Amino acid sequence: MKKNAAAFLSLALAVLAAGSCAPKAAAPAATLPKGHLFIIGGGDRDAPLMKRYIQLAESHGTGRIVIFTMASGSPDEVGPELLAEFKANGARDVVFYNLTREQALRPGSDGILDGAGGVWFSGGDQALLTAALLATPVHKRLLALYREGAVIGGTSAGAAVQSEFMITGNEKRTGGLEGTWDVILADDVEHTPGFGFVTKAVIDQHFVTRRRHNRLLAVVLQHPELVGVGIEESTAVLVRPDGKYEVLGEGPVIIYDARRAATRQLPDGRLGGRGLTTHVLLPGDVYDVETGRVEEPAR
Repeated sequence: MKKNAAAFLSLALAVLAAGSCAPKAAAPAATLPKGHLFIIGGGDRDAPLMKRYIQLAESHGTGRIVIFTMASGSPDEVGPELLAEFKANGARDVVFYNLTREQALRPGSDGILDGAGGVWFSGGDQALLTAALLATPVHKRLLALYREGAVIGGTSAGAAVQSEFMITGNEKRTGGLEGTWDVILADDVEHTPGFGFVTKAVIDQHFVTRRRHNRLLAVVLQHPELVGVGIEESTAVLVRPDGKYEVLGEGPVIIYDARRAATRQLPDGRLGGRGLTTHVLLPGDVYDVETGRVEEPAR
């Protein structure tokens, strides 16, 4: 019996060793979402921008558009205004919701998104949006809708909330007040988790008009794995199903890419970097976030 047991143990060890040496199957490539992100940097929105968003929404599900107004300081007033704007640009089925977190956490709360082809987040304070929806059934359904082919859109706060790394707008060195951003300093930009539609970049808005360059530079120098995407007012970034960023509207989109840079931090927290890549993209430009390359616009 001891001989048989020893022989069995030797055979088992040999099989395990052979298995550990066998080539492992490659992990399946991540599947890109089938939907679009329609991220506007704030300010006015012209009819061509809104009509493009509505066309994308109508190509999925029933084409219903669901607006969330919780970011606004007056959500019940903003809701009817947005309904009127969408309908004036051709939307046929559009509703708005001003949800509390308690409502969003209820089982079945995500039913309000049944048939949705588009979701829109209003401007205001992005932290109010995440306070209401983050990690709720509604949030999980939003992520599923994007994977399945819906368009997720928003402006200003509704832009910032779309990245996983969400800038709140507050500056730590001023005691958590709205920042002045006259320094490029580590641990100065307050951030919290966003909805996570964008994972490889961080979104900033009102970018050129409000001179937010230092803020975004501080983020990418401290977190060089993230590409900084600063979107100007009246301008949109359309994140396509191929993962590329197309610029729409009137103004520029500024890209800060420190992924291949040599970054440096002094003891007092000042940040620096050598070899950053910067792009000033104009409408029609297409940016590949994976490669860092910009495609020339179609002529």
